[in-house]
Amino acid sequence: MIKNEKIKASEVALTGVDGEDLGVMKTTEALALAKRLKVDLVCESLFSSPPPCRLIGAGAARDAKQREKRKERASKVKEIRLTPTIEAHDFDTKKTQAERILKSGDAALFVVKLSGAKEGEAAKRLLEDLIKALAPFGAKKTGIQLSGKQAAVQLDPKTD
Repeated sequence: MIKNEKIKASEVALTGVDGEDLGVMKTTEALALAKRLKVDLVCESLFSSPPPCRLIGAGAARDAKQREKRKERASKVKEIRLTPTIEAHDFDTKKTQAERILKSGDAALFVVKLSGAKEGEAAKRLLEDLIKALAPFGAKKTGIQLSGKQAAVQLDPKTD
């Protein structure tokens, strides 16, 4: 994202603060208008002639850049291991840990290790409780998967 005096093109296609089309004008005029309105002139693409530019409030330009960086970062899947006979305090700790992971933009994979055949239902109930508790922060990617030695479910972060 190139902004203000760093824009080297002689003319720009300008869009106003509220999205209105201001037409093609000289870069110096666009910069003067940006200074007068106390906003930034931001170039959106250098691949067209004249390059499309937009007037954006200083805080909004910074926020857009941070959003871009967040989107560029690859999402990771972080595994959280549990047992079907978990205590209430430990459940809350794992839930808080998962909230933090989901808020940071990563996915949480819950894996419940099973030692006996009868623990399958308890593991399924535990995962369903976790899904309900974490609903504001993430949505399940797949259903609860029960296999021989473990039960698993993945929660992806909710997008804004």
